[in-house]
Amino acid sequence: MPYWAALLILLCAAILEATGDALMRKGIFSDALGRRSLLMLCGGLILTAYGYVVNVAPWDFGRLLGVYVAILFAAAQVTAWILFGQRPTVAMLTGGILIIAGGLVVSLGK
Repeated sequence: MPYWAALLILLCAAILEATGDALMRKGIFSDALGRRSLLMLCGGLILTAYGYVVNVAPWDFGRLLGVYVAILFAAAQVTAWILFGQRPTVAMLTGGILIIAGGLVVSLGK
């Protein structure tokens, strides 16, 4: 599998995980039982899809998760901003740069 394809798979997994987590969170804090149940069911199904997709990339597990954490961080920040209106702080962005730099080292290192 080409490197770019593995990264695309990890990006899809990160989007699924961040979205599934967000739906679970919205469900947990929803007042209406029907809405809560539906959000949590959808979140659970999306998280199950994430669990499959994240493990499709043909890298060794440690390297896979090292790169994935960096991608997930970026996806989580975008999701938090879009769904919850939580803009990243300077500290969050600074830490994120370090996380992404670490992901690049893991990804590109031999």
